[in-house]
Amino acid sequence: MGSHNNVDRFRQRMLDGKICVGTGIALTDPLSSEIAAEAGNDFVWIEMEHSHIDNSQLIGHIMAVRGTNAAALVRVSWNDPVILKPVVDMCPAGVIVPMIRSADEALKAVQACRYPPEGSRGFGPIRSMYGFASMEAYLEAAAEQVMVFVQIEHIDAVDDLDNIVQVPGLDGLVIGRNDLSGSMGKLGQHADPEVQAAIDKVFAAVQGTGLFVGCSVGYDLSVVDAWWPKGCHFFSIGGDTDYFAELAAEVARKVHAYD
Repeated sequence: MGSHNNVDRFRQRMLDGKICVGTGIALTDPLSSEIAAEAGNDFVWIEMEHSHIDNSQLIGHIMAVRGTNAAALVRVSWNDPVILKPVVDMCPAGVIVPMIRSADEALKAVQACRYPPEGSRGFGPIRSMYGFASMEAYLEAAAEQVMVFVQIEHIDAVDDLDNIVQVPGLDGLVIGRNDLSGSMGKLGQHADPEVQAAIDKVFAAVQGTGLFVGCSVGYDLSVVDAWWPKGCHFFSIGGDTDYFAELAAEVARKVHAYD
């Protein structure tokens, strides 16, 4: 069931209480995803909201991690069924839908990724049926094959958390602390007590629901220290462009020191 995209391994690690670590992918070359996967990450966060990656390049990234232990998670650019449909048909392990502000919007995202009668996804999978002997066998497993996460990054979503966590078919939430703080008029003020309180509401809301919680941050392991005990299951730390830029700058500084 979806074993070629490692969704089973990714989900099981979280169910077993093990931490999942990944990194962001923004470069168009799928070699970035392969390198990140082979480095030991549990998943790669393929970025389509804030990058130049398009669908023709995305399929290469998803294929690049097949045969590794990493799952491909794709953050799409917007909560639009037209955007979600081809991405889900490429069979990543999960999709992350940004800027959700209400339970109705969360339901729209889930339904775009699920076949009728639970959703409105049209039938035309590209890679999803690999390993299944029949359409019937595939359809029985399809809802478990691609996980759906919605991003909580607006105070409106925090205010509607009690309803969002009840959306049928939803697999989890992703905390977006930068835009969340921005929606509160405190962009980048992560330590602000009101921002911290809003984040804590996310962790409190998922208790007992079976939903998973994740995040994407820069290279800041203090977030892992703070959020892992609160129930955050997966952490996307840094990204390909970050690591390249930081290491390149470090080497340049060291060599220029010889002047």
